[in-house]
Formats: sequence, C-alpha cells, structure tokens
Amino acid sequence: MSRTSERALQEPTLLVLTALADEPRHGYAITREVKTLSDGRVVLRTGTLYGALDRLLRDGLIEVSREEIVDGRARKVYALAAPGRERLAVEAERLAATAREARRRLEASGPAGAPA
Repeated sequence: MSRTSERALQEPTLLVLTALADEPRHGYAITREVKTLSDGRVVLRTGTLYGALDRLLRDGLIEVSREEIVDGRARKVYALAAPGRERLAVEAERLAATAREARRRLEASGPAGAPA
C-alpha cells in the first residue's frame, strides 16, 4: 500500500503511537500518556487499549519490548517498531499539511470568516 493510499489513522491509534514515540510503555502508562496528549479528551478503556495494541502488534507497527513481573502480575512493555515510526511520521506530516491549509484559508478569508 502506498503512502498516499493509506487510510488516515483514527485519533486513539494516532495517540497510542505518539505515546510510544519517545519511550516504551506498559498499558497503564500508555493510557495515562494518551489522556495527557489529548488534554483529557481521549480516555482509553482497558478493552479498547488492548484491542488497539493487539491490532498494532499484528500490523507490525509496535512490538513487545520486554515482559516484566510487577506485584506478581505479568506486564508487557510496548515500543514503537520501525514501520510504526514511519507511519507516525507520515501521519504527522499529513495532519501538519491539513493544519497549514486550514490556517491559510482562515487568513485569506479575513476576520471571523468574512469574505476577503
């Protein structure tokens, strides 16, 4: 699939990949980071998060960095895989281009959307 034909990422998926861009994280840390990144707009429920993580693993965009035992419970730590980093970069550029065009059109239309 070419870059131009890839579907845009849904916001929760974009936020999960972004949460993993700077360092590996376990599930709960991803949930907290997504909430922070979205200024509280996106709160991932456990089922939604692990469904997304399973899909991202299957698609090769993330990988399990390590597994650890914390308080007697197994915990996986996820990291952004090389294809995920590339996909996130493509998506970030697409969003930036859209934002630039939105700003250009707003500026061209004058104050409060009045005709120029």
